[in-house]
Amino acid sequence: MLGTKFSTFSIGSALLWMGLQGLAGAGAIAGSPTLRTSKQQVLAQTIQPSEKTPQYLPVAPPPLGKPLPQQRQQNDQNLGRDYRISALQPDSEGNLWVGSWQGLAKINPTTGQILARISLPNTTIGALAQDKVGRIWVGTYDGLVRLDPRTGQITAQNFFLPSNKVLSLLIDRRGFLWVGTDNGLSMVSPDQGLLMTTVKNLPGVSANALTLDARGNLWVGTLDGLVQIDTASALIMRRVTNLPGTTIQALTTRFEVFKVRKPVPQKKQPNPRQIARTPARSRPPGKPRKPAKPKPQFITVTIVKSYLWVGTPSSLFALNPETGQIRLTAAKLQGTSVTDLQLDRSDRLWAGTINGLFRVNPLSGTVEGEIAANLPSRQILSLSPDTGGKLWVGTSQGLAWVSMQTFRTGVHQTFIGSGRR
Repeated sequence: MLGTKFSTFSIGSALLWMGLQGLAGAGAIAGSPTLRTSKQQVLAQTIQPSEKTPQYLPVAPPPLGKPLPQQRQQNDQNLGRDYRISALQPDSEGNLWVGSWQGLAKINPTTGQILARISLPNTTIGALAQDKVGRIWVGTYDGLVRLDPRTGQITAQNFFLPSNKVLSLLIDRRGFLWVGTDNGLSMVSPDQGLLMTTVKNLPGVSANALTLDARGNLWVGTLDGLVQIDTASALIMRRVTNLPGTTIQALTTRFEVFKVRKPVPQKKQPNPRQIARTPARSRPPGKPRKPAKPKPQFITVTIVKSYLWVGTPSSLFALNPETGQIRLTAAKLQGTSVTDLQLDRSDRLWAGTINGLFRVNPLSGTVEGEIAANLPSRQILSLSPDTGGKLWVGTSQGLAWVSMQTFRTGVHQTFIGSGRR
């Protein structure tokens, strides 16, 4: 009996399926949708404008393919491993933090030893900074993260920025963290990781690069020139546009210190003629004495001036931040996209470009040399001079170093096997 019932049910199901297949294949019912079936596709329908209610088959569709992962990697990382080194940050303990599109690592810059690899929610890193307490801030393409540098543990996160795609980070003189994103600029409390304020309607929208001038004001490189921000009020002070290249990709500030002797203002001495006209009874007998001329006194005054070195997709030039006038240009790098700028302790300017690494005299703007040998790629993305006696260079194909004395170069395989000195 049980077998009879099972057989009857199977035959009925088969007849129903054959009828539906014929109905779908003919597609001859007026006003009904044309249905197609496939083992790999969900049943689809084409609804005519005159139809009010679509008709569906009374059977379940074929199973779908594998579901998408809950969080897809940013920037098509699933298509292949990307070894670009996008950010470098030396810390107060003498270590070097290496931010890449494969994650974050801490190395000993003197020996090249890899000290730690840090696991982050998002491995695409856009910027790094260390605050005044020594904590490491990591700007990723999915938010802002604060790390304990000793343990590598995440101690704070912030996802309430104008955009979670972080491009630049900077600690101001008061210790506050400025966060540049592709959709604006914010100030964050480094102790609590909380958003303090946001610069409303930032001209140029994207805060690509950040630096401080001699007075502690913040300069922001955007898609449309430079913007000066008062760090105390977070208000826009001025804007500089019509620059070569328009889009600002790299910024650094050079300070000039002058020692000037200035005379000390002297008290006004009485006029001898006025003394001579004084009544006799109040004037001592004899001729009036001419007052001795005081010796001039001088004080030494320190004057600090600063100017900005600016890198754009087509040029490298120095700008007077007070007047907005271009002061110097690196003629040899005109037409070259400048991606990062750093000054070393010997006051040499290092310019990373998409076509190599150059050493520039910041006083004249002339290119004094080029580092080309043994770099993983000529496309330079990040620089860290005077770190472990080396200039560390992040490229699109990995990490390298340059000796600050001999300019000898080498490759460090931070994210490709073990490190190599």
